Amino acid sequence: MSVVIPAHGGRHLELTLAALAAQTYPAHLMEVLVVDDGSEPPITLPELRPVRTRLIRVETGWGISNAVNTGANAADGEIVQRLDADMVPCREHIEALARWHHVTDYLVTIGMKKFVEPPDVTARQVFRAGHLGELFDLDAAVPSSTEATIARTDGLRASRNPYHVCTGPTFSLHRDVFHAAGGLDPNVLRGEDTEFAYRLAMHGVVFVPDPAAQAVHLGLPAQHLDRERAVRAVEPYLAHRVPLRRDLRKERGRRWLVPYVEVVLDVAGATQEQVRAAVSAALDGSLQDVAVTLVGPWSRLGDGRRSVLGDPAFELRLMRDLFAHDERIRLIDEEAPTPAPAPFRYRGPVDVPLHRVTLERMIETVQKDLTGVLVVDVPGAGPARRTARLERTSALGRAVLLAGAGGDLDAVIDTTHGVRRESPERYWPPAPAPASARPAVSPAPAASPGPAQARDGRPGSATTATPVTPARPGGSTVPDGRAAAAPATGTGAKTPERTLLRRLKSALRPD
Repeated sequence: MSVVIPAHGGRHLELTLAALAAQTYPAHLMEVLVVDDGSEPPITLPELRPVRTRLIRVETGWGISNAVNTGANAADGEIVQRLDADMVPCREHIEALARWHHVTDYLVTIGMKKFVEPPDVTARQVFRAGHLGELFDLDAAVPSSTEATIARTDGLRASRNPYHVCTGPTFSLHRDVFHAAGGLDPNVLRGEDTEFAYRLAMHGVVFVPDPAAQAVHLGLPAQHLDRERAVRAVEPYLAHRVPLRRDLRKERGRRWLVPYVEVVLDVAGATQEQVRAAVSAALDGSLQDVAVTLVGPWSRLGDGRRSVLGDPAFELRLMRDLFAHDERIRLIDEEAPTPAPAPFRYRGPVDVPLHRVTLERMIETVQKDLTGVLVVDVPGAGPARRTARLERTSALGRAVLLAGAGGDLDAVIDTTHGVRRESPERYWPPAPAPASARPAVSPAPAASPGPAQARDGRPGSATTATPVTPARPGGSTVPDGRAAAAPATGTGAKTPERTLLRRLKSALRPD
């Protein structure tokens, strides 16, 4: 276990190191890396610390993400534990989180925390204490909102987005998983743990909170001190990088760093007209948060001298030149195993363009019960059955971790998340019949002689509508079907057509 502690100043670092020196986890299996993130004066290690403790100074960059990455890159342990420099963990903290990694290597284990005002305690007192209650008034501590979420969702078993609670400052994961997910983003200065946890979720990990891994955080979090400013500071980072935060992407027409859906189309052998229609439909649907990936042999298109009109790759080159400068469209030779960090991927035949509502309705379907894959028969497929599919990235990532090379990903997803199969009517609704093909609808017949009927059916003095019959060839008709009189002539004369229009407007005017 490599415990990585980013520190700038390190005011409470000696208490954190004293608590780590008292851990029940075997000392020879744990190293501690204190990463000095540009402290002035530079950090020096206290005498009371774990046996295997190293001090690493950041050479380039700054910030928590950069410091954690620096420590993880220098780590020797199989497991990376991220811990803040103002945390005091209980004696069993590291052991409680580490034991899960003996089960499998795709878990992220999460420790508990409470916030307390820093008391007047020494490092030696921390080292000797049997439990946190001897040092801190835990009854007066401010509970973490993540603990409430964990309790409400049955230990995250019922959570739709468990990455939300993996917000630091204590979690552990396999070192290979840390690097496979790309580490923390040094460009994210607020909400860096949430953004990293989201990418871990897309990688397919399972989040496991352990109540035995208790700790106290010395001092209140920033959102308690200035909530409005803290929320505003984190919003742009998460809005661009966590597409599942739909509440942060309300403005239509915006372009975001990570799209909500990646539409993948294999264009090999397709005509330019087919590809143009498919791309246009994908980008102009009711769901705008979309990027398009066109898979084809683009790398074979050399730039040497050639006959422009006689080029054997004329169609493919034309498509490349047509789409190369649209930032929403990527041209690649082979699609990636998963679309991470985008949370969804659509794959379908290029000659069956998406309906305007296809993506939105497919996502609605899979979001109801967190289905892993939705498979839909495409319309107009002919005798050969063809399908389109929407894949949930987190489910696909989990399947890649579990199935191994050459494994049946859909079989794994069917076990872990479920595979749903549907007919196309809801996702490609039929076009409405043209107006000329619709049957004529006649108004209700005139009321029989008696008290006048109002337009809402109640007795009254309103004029009732009378049926209109089609005009016979060569002449007009009046509303009761009789032949119209010859048009009047002269200034101010009213034609039967104008009279008919006026009577119809009067009959149809709402009360």
